[in-house]
Amino acid sequence: MRVGELARRTGTTVRALRYYESAGLVVPRRLSNGYREYEPIAVRLVEQIRQLTALGLTVEETRPFVDSIVGGADDTDVCAAALATYRSTIATLQDRIGRLTAQRDALNSRLDTATARVATGASSPGADPSRLVGDRLPGLTFYCTDGRPVDLGALGPGRTVIFVYPLTGRPGVDLPKGLIEVHGALGGTEQATWVRDHHAELRNAGVDRVFGLSAQSTGYQRELVHRLRLPYPLIPDPRMTLAAALELPTFTAGDMTLYERLTLVVTDDAVEHVFHPIPEPASHLLAVMQWLTRSSRSGREGHGH
Repeated sequence: MRVGELARRTGTTVRALRYYESAGLVVPRRLSNGYREYEPIAVRLVEQIRQLTALGLTVEETRPFVDSIVGGADDTDVCAAALATYRSTIATLQDRIGRLTAQRDALNSRLDTATARVATGASSPGADPSRLVGDRLPGLTFYCTDGRPVDLGALGPGRTVIFVYPLTGRPGVDLPKGLIEVHGALGGTEQATWVRDHHAELRNAGVDRVFGLSAQSTGYQRELVHRLRLPYPLIPDPRMTLAAALELPTFTAGDMTLYERLTLVVTDDAVEHVFHPIPEPASHLLAVMQWLTRSSRSGREGHGH
């Protein structure tokens, strides 16, 4: 087969095949007209090289495996040189994992230090959030944990649920002083996991978009999304921009100013419902689901009439 056909059959590039040839791994024979002609075994050789390099081996380190195939061994035969290559690659990966783990821990330490300084200021009772029903949210743009910008004043058609919460904790990091005394302030991580586990149910109940919003930093929230594998993005608002724009209630814990817990249901860019106060976070999401179910049912009945 010609080089173009081999590239197509193995999902690689002609340039890569030239490199394998120069390394003496996949060598074609030359025809009288100067064209390269590959034997059918070349497909297995290229696939083996690509599989092994995807696992972290260099092209040169694939040589003993390629030689085994050329020598007539099947895919389960492994020579001593191949075993040595496996061990060497694993040792290299373990060293990299150790260095990356140390790097991650150092960054987490800096993140914890930076987070302790977020949103300092005085608490505010704010205005009654229920007054927002029927209003549009302000045109404030935030960058979510998935990197996408979101304009709260132009969320789009359909229903959006925004869970506003004080903060979420991290393993091994103490919560701010005073937070434990504030009734309803705890439970941020539990709420996040509840929304994660019931995200499909929220969508089935007619919710098109789900966001979480707090005064914590982007880095802190991204760590949470990664650790808990959240299927929805979080919105960082460390400057309490939304609180200032809507006079939302806040409270202080230690040297931090945090959002009071509330949930906004926004439909076609207008606030449809506000849950506040939320004294029992553990049962709040059930109340949201019940409200969504009733709302969807009444909407269907009204449409039927």
